[in-house]
Formats: sequence, structure tokens, C-alpha cells
Amino acid sequence: MPLNTLDLIVFLAYMLGIIGFGISFYFRKNAADDFVTGGGKLPAWALGMSIFATYVSSISFLALPGSAFQGNWNGFVFSLSIPIAAAVAVRYFVPLYRKLQSPSAYAFLEERFGVWARIYASSCYLLTQLARMGAILYLLALPMNALFGWSIPLIIILTGLGVIIYATLGGISAVVWTDAVQGIVLIAGALGCLVLIVLNMPEGFAQVWDIAQRDNKLSLGSFSSDLGQSTFWVVLVYGLFINLQNFGIDQSYIQRYKSAKTEQDAKKSTWFGSLLYIPISLLFFVIGTSLYAYYQVFSDSLPLELQSIEQADKVFPNFIATVLPPGISGLVIAAIFAAGMSTVSTSINSSATVILEDHFKKYINPNPSQNTQIRVLRIASLAMGILGLLVGLAFNGVESALDAWWALASIFSGGILGLFFLALLGKTKTKFPAISAVVSGLAVIAWISLGEFLPEAIRPSFLLHKNLAIVFGTMAIFLVGFLLGLVFNPSKKKEKVI
Repeated sequence: MPLNTLDLIVFLAYMLGIIGFGISFYFRKNAADDFVTGGGKLPAWALGMSIFATYVSSISFLALPGSAFQGNWNGFVFSLSIPIAAAVAVRYFVPLYRKLQSPSAYAFLEERFGVWARIYASSCYLLTQLARMGAILYLLALPMNALFGWSIPLIIILTGLGVIIYATLGGISAVVWTDAVQGIVLIAGALGCLVLIVLNMPEGFAQVWDIAQRDNKLSLGSFSSDLGQSTFWVVLVYGLFINLQNFGIDQSYIQRYKSAKTEQDAKKSTWFGSLLYIPISLLFFVIGTSLYAYYQVFSDSLPLELQSIEQADKVFPNFIATVLPPGISGLVIAAIFAAGMSTVSTSINSSATVILEDHFKKYINPNPSQNTQIRVLRIASLAMGILGLLVGLAFNGVESALDAWWALASIFSGGILGLFFLALLGKTKTKFPAISAVVSGLAVIAWISLGEFLPEAIRPSFLLHKNLAIVFGTMAIFLVGFLLGLVFNPSKKKEKVI
């Protein structure tokens, strides 16, 4: 269906405006510290909005309403784990990273286990970010292609290049301030959609509520102890571990801790950004349930090809394109792009920091000049952005990009959280227990994630839900490492009395 001219003007004006705003930071400061942490002078509210915008990707904007439309609110349980993880972050993670001299999240692992741990974790992080950027750019292009006929590769290339330009030139200040703007845009777009859905219902929100209750659309999932299904408890525990991973070892979060003016500001931004996500994610679920009620009443207005469960993610974009008034549609489309662009720009900046701190300074030049550091950061940003763009193009044609992303994320990042907890709480300071623990944890992750594909002789008789891979993998790493540390930790020699 063709895009209304006014929508196109609104969308293009937004895209050009946000790219121009990001580029403007290129002309302000040029030190490496400014590129990586904003000189440690960024305000808490902007950092909080940036943390929030990093949480909300284009996947969330489309997948959460789609999940509520086809099912219930089981996915919202993920958000309920955030306050617990945020409390742990504020109590332990923020002070820990504020004390570290390096802006890298993985310098702490080197202090505890040696350089291998830092290189392992940082390399896994880079691979995870490439998969993340590719999946987001591809999933961002899908609804635009289905609704407006725009070429998927062209959308990926243009969106990717736009983000690469301002993230490469402006550094973290450009990322944080554009995130703050884009966070406001996506909230406004989502709220506007919900209001218009409800206004279009003959009996208003009461009708939405009645239909939702009638068809059990508000359930948070089963409270059974079945670990093979997506129950309330499985999603809650999965969410807790994923959020601990975000707050504890994700370079993009650690950079925001260090970009705040004070430790107190860093804690405020963590609380603000994480807690803001809870009502906004709820808003997306309410939108999905409201869409379900809307198309129960106006069933003839939903195209036949979108009525299957597999097409649920495209129902919200269809509503945007066919029901919203001109101009508002353009704003909401801009909000979807805002959600994706904020996450990709964060990945580019944090990846460039990891390349400089964990690889360039380790292998090539341990004491580079300011000009050299800026050059490396910009080249690394450009390279990671282009590679992420190419991964997005490679996703084109994949049967399920979201499933592919989760599979890659489990493999690349599944072992890092357990290693971090081992470094934080374990006794071992030698290589063997930590390396053995990581190998054991990755084996557990592979066993859970790929159990159904294993030969029958070693196939698990009871398949756990794949979301539990990170839970049991992390626990395996910590327990194996902790126990081996007790066995192999050299005993302290008694001091001789002179």
C-alpha cells in the first residue's frame, strides 16, 4: 500500500533531523574520553533515557504487541524481574565499575583470571553485537517491506548508514542524546496508537477489557513447575538472568555507569532507565490486547494473510498503515525506526570501545596518543557498523530471524555471566578452574539449546525450555569454577617469624 505523502514527509524529516542532531556532536569535543564516556559529564536523566532506549528495540515495538495479540501477557513477566536486577546493579555493579580505571567492562575479568578471560569475554561481546545489529536491522525492514513495498536490502542499508554516520562521528554523547530524543518519540508514538485504538472501539476501553477477559488474554502464564514450558516462573527466572547479564557485563550499560557525573547519578540513571521500561513494555502488551479486541469487532478489516499466528507481528504495522490518520502514521513509523536506531547506535559505540580497550591497547599499542585513540574508535565504529549492516543483509531470507538471534546470543554470550559471578564471588585466581568452568557452562548451554538435535544416545530425556539455557549455563560455570577453585587454589604459605 502506498505511503501517504504527509507520512513520508514526517518520517523523512525525523530521520534527517535525528541524523543531523547526532552529527552535530562531532563539532563539540574530540578527546577519546569524550567519545567513550562523554567526559563523565552526562546528566542522569539523559543516561536513564538512553538505558531505556537500549532496552526497547524495534523488536520490542513489534514483537510485544504481536505476542499479546496472538497469546497473553506471559512475556510481560520478563519486565517484572527488572527491579530485582536493577537493585543488584545499584548495590554492587555500579560501584564496582566506577572504581575501575578502564572503561572496558572486561578489565575486571583480567584482574581476576588473566588476559585470556578479558579477550574471551570481549570477543564474545563483539560477536553478540554483530548478531544483534543484524537482527534488528532486518526485523526493522520486514514490516516496512510488507506494508509499503520498500526493498528490504535498501531499508537495511539506508537505516544502517544513517546510524553509522552519527555514531561514528559523535561518539557516546551523540548516542545518549539521540537515544533520549528517540525514547520520547517512541513513547509518544505508542501512547498515540493506544488512544486511537480505544477511540475507534464502539464502546471504548470497557469493550477492550471485556473481550480480553472473555478470551483469557490477560494471563501472565501458568504457575506450574513445568520447566519445559513458558510458565510464569520460567520467564521470571530467565528475565532475571538476562537482566543481570545486561547490568553486570554488557559494555553499553557499563559505559553509561562511567559517563555519569557521580556514582549517585549513575545509580539514579540505572533506576530511571530500567524502571521506565516496565510501564512502557506494559503499554505494548496493552496495545496488542487492544488490537485483538479491535479486530474481533472489525474482523473484516484484517487482511486474510495476517490472520495466521505466524503473522501476528505484522498486525500492529497494518493498523498503523490503514487506520491511523495521515501524519500520525509517519510519527509512529518514525518511532519504530527510533527504537531500532537507538539500539544499533549503542552497539556500535560500545563495540568500538571494546576494540580499542581490549584489543588495540592489548596487542598493538598500549599507550596510544589521543589522536590515535580517536582514529581507532572511529574506524572501529565504521567497521562494526558496516559488518552489522552486512549481517542484516545476510539475515534476509532466514525463516525466523528472531529465533536465529536468540540462538546466536545464547552461544556467544551465555558463558560470560557465569564467569563474571565467579570473578565476583569465587575464590579461584588461577586459570584452570575458570577455563574448565566456562567449558562446562557452554556444554550445558549447548545441551539445552540444541538438545532436540543431539544423537539419541546423548539426547536429554526431558527437554528444558530454551530460555533456561542461560540460567543453567550460568549456574554450571559458577558452581564448577567455585568448587574447582577450592580444590586447586594454592594454600597461603605461613609467614616466617624472624
